[in-house]
Amino acid sequence: MNDSWTERWNDRYRSEDFAYGEEPNNYFKEQLEKLKPGAILFPAEGEGRNAVFAARLGWKVSAFDISVEGRSKALKLAEANEVTIDYQVGELKALQFSADQFDAIALIYAHFPADVKSYYHKALDKYLRKNGTVIFEAFSKKHLEYIERNEKVGGPKDLGMLFSIDELKADFENYEIVELVEKEIELSEGVFHNGQGSVIRFVGRKK
Repeated sequence: MNDSWTERWNDRYRSEDFAYGEEPNNYFKEQLEKLKPGAILFPAEGEGRNAVFAARLGWKVSAFDISVEGRSKALKLAEANEVTIDYQVGELKALQFSADQFDAIALIYAHFPADVKSYYHKALDKYLRKNGTVIFEAFSKKHLEYIERNEKVGGPKDLGMLFSIDELKADFENYEIVELVEKEIELSEGVFHNGQGSVIRFVGRKK
């Protein structure tokens, strides 16, 4: 990913305020509490709100992002919550995760650039054990209509970075679908996710 993309996220996370709040995403929290703690990976984890929540539940947490500012905030949040997380900075291909390392992968508003988003989903698969779980929530392609009405709801304005049910089925074709829905929800997450939005929610179990 290019330097301007990296700097965009460093700028967002440089503020003292947490861009998306300190509390975990509601859907992620609801789904994670159904699982027995194990090892979990958080791609594009930003300021660490979901990773820290998982660590508080007893999960062994690994996370990565391209933003050094996001990592700094995440480690401070972990310290404040008296937990530890392994948080690396870099792109997936440069990181040293192992095949079958994780029991769960959490993709929460992990909006990668359009040309790599499916690659990331498919590349992450090898790090998840058989019967492992993917928990996913991100904005749907319909979300552009919601941004036009209220920019405070946040989310990418590039249609290619947004998701459809068909894309999720294709990216995770070797998964049992526990849930896959497109839904209108009310967001109240920090500074940048506020108002009604359209999301895709997916829970899949690797076959």
